[in-house]
Amino acid sequence: MTSTIKVNNIQNQCGANIINESSNTITIGASGDTVSLASGASQTGFGRTGTVDWQTGDIKTSTFTATSGEGYFCNTTSGEFTVNLPAGTAGAIVSVQDYNNTFDSNRLIVTPNGSQKINGGAGSIILNTEGEGLTLVYIDGTVGWRSIQDSAFSDIGASFIIATGGTITTSGDCKIHTFTGPGTFCVSNISGTPANNEVSYVVVAGGGGGGSSWRSGGGGAGGFRETKSPVTPYTASPLDGQPSAPNRITVTATAFPITVGGGGTGGGPATPNTGTNGSNSQFSTIIATGGGRGGTYDPPDAPDHPGQPGGSGGGAGGNNAPSSPVGGTGNTPPVSPAQGTNGGNGNSDGTLSRGAGGGGASAAGTPSLPGNQGCGGAGVSSSITASPVAYAGGGGGGCYSSANSPPSGGSGGGGAGGSTPDGTSGNATGGTAGTANTGGGGGGKAGTSLANLSGNGGSGVVIIRYKFQ
Repeated sequence: MTSTIKVNNIQNQCGANIINESSNTITIGASGDTVSLASGASQTGFGRTGTVDWQTGDIKTSTFTATSGEGYFCNTTSGEFTVNLPAGTAGAIVSVQDYNNTFDSNRLIVTPNGSQKINGGAGSIILNTEGEGLTLVYIDGTVGWRSIQDSAFSDIGASFIIATGGTITTSGDCKIHTFTGPGTFCVSNISGTPANNEVSYVVVAGGGGGGSSWRSGGGGAGGFRETKSPVTPYTASPLDGQPSAPNRITVTATAFPITVGGGGTGGGPATPNTGTNGSNSQFSTIIATGGGRGGTYDPPDAPDHPGQPGGSGGGAGGNNAPSSPVGGTGNTPPVSPAQGTNGGNGNSDGTLSRGAGGGGASAAGTPSLPGNQGCGGAGVSSSITASPVAYAGGGGGGCYSSANSPPSGGSGGGGAGGSTPDGTSGNATGGTAGTANTGGGGGGKAGTSLANLSGNGGSGVVIIRYKFQ
């Protein structure tokens, strides 16, 4: 026989309701009470079981802080934004979902609170797949938030930089981005370890063109700048800017426009066509200045003899007594370490028939003096790309003499100067161009032939290296 007890309220000894039924709503416990199950008992039908309450009336369109137990539809149509996770405690749960399939064009960034982790790694996670959704549950301080749905590679807490742009290669634990033309170094994720966000770089400007007329000076090399991060091992050049604070670049999750300077044009047969300086290259706050063009030898226009200033200075034009032409000043504007050197000076004794060499990153251009060849100054070598490469050599001066071989360009892409093997203008040669993407200066031309020009400067390059694993 079944017994039935019918009551509306059950009260404790103090007269407070501990079970109360009113209009089909049953309230368990009085104010201030704790309702708990006995040890070993189980429950069904109430309490959270691994799901969230979706906030359908509050579509998110900008950065916000999530609350445990809630799910959010995120609309990135107008641009990417960030979801800041709450301080995690065991069992905390948060979900996010692409509202209108726009995560592939404008990503959603999910960031943990303070130093807490996601999937055992430090740093944020990126949702960048169309229609993507993610549920995270906080476990403990070791793992932090664990993705229990959609744990794709891009959703793992990243402890290193993630970036795109340029031509990407790897060397050990480092990625290398090489830009041979304008582009964008786009950082989508940074490391939770600050030291890993400092990058190494080489920034080289375009080399200057050789001078005009005959016996013209070689073009100066494009400015060379390098700083090696302690976390990216390789053999840097002697111009490594560590540990000087202004030279160190620590990236953030943003886009960095990259400028790669073109080489200057080589001069022609007449002074009005004097050639041009190279163009600047830039990454973040680091600017390398274009190389100075070479000077000229043109008796009707003696004031045009000097080489021009730049990252490295252009070499002076050949002698024209009684003037004393000078090479262009390097490291202009000045930075430390110096981005280049001076071009070589000319000679005023009227006996030599050659232009001076353009300056290189590590050595000045050879002056037009007895016993010298007017060679371009040497550049420097860096292994930032995993093997040694020389950059920023000066261009050789034009040599109008049968007694001398063509003045060589400096190591690092400098173009050789022109020559006249038999001492006649008709057989004079033009200067050769600086090597592309080294910032080498162009070689000066030798004779007056309209068919031969001074060499163009070589274009620059920007290289960025960082730890990715």
